[in-house]
Amino acid sequence: MSRASDRAYEAIRSMILSGELPAGAQLAEEALAERCGVSRTPVREALRRLESDLLVTRTDTQRSFVADWSIDDVADAFELRALLEGKAARRAAERMTDAALARIRDANHRLGDAIRRPVPDVAVFLDANRDFHAAILDVAGSRRLAALLATLIEQPVVWRTAHHYGREALNRSYGEHEELIAAFARRDGPWAEAIMTGHILRAYHAYADAHRGLAERDQREAAE
Repeated sequence: MSRASDRAYEAIRSMILSGELPAGAQLAEEALAERCGVSRTPVREALRRLESDLLVTRTDTQRSFVADWSIDDVADAFELRALLEGKAARRAAERMTDAALARIRDANHRLGDAIRRPVPDVAVFLDANRDFHAAILDVAGSRRLAALLATLIEQPVVWRTAHHYGREALNRSYGEHEELIAAFARRDGPWAEAIMTGHILRAYHAYADAHRGLAERDQREAAE
């Protein structure tokens, strides 16, 4: 792949993951090329890669759109995440170092500060949450796990969930992270795996609740 293609891939992926390009948005090559500062060919290559990442869908007429995962797609992704991240947490606990534990604690400390503000800072929460899970995966030290999870831990799903969390749900997420830290501090792999599995499955139900709420809101608005 060319450097221009890599640059376009990273730029478009970032726009999708941040929500700047929302689910269902059409991806016009010419407009994207202008935004990314490249020609249309690198954009076309980038869109093919993003299609492989399940972030972009292509129609029979070769038009590209930001993927909008169905609730069944999301359920499958979270089920796989629970298995894989549970395994990663077990491996991380068994390989934990003091320096790695400090990094994980720092990420959750930042997450906690974000949700204790008068109005929770969801953007900081998301950044810290990403750093928390990335640190665990780094300690786990499995390239295969990292490669598999890279296609499942997608920020649009996390973003949509977090933006519909109340303070209680945000605090619960923080508390589950603290339990994981306790398991890591004791280098207890089975405990860490159990907590992480439950943490991911609860996140799925939070997403499903938000999904249902958004669908009901859309139905009410359409009827008005």
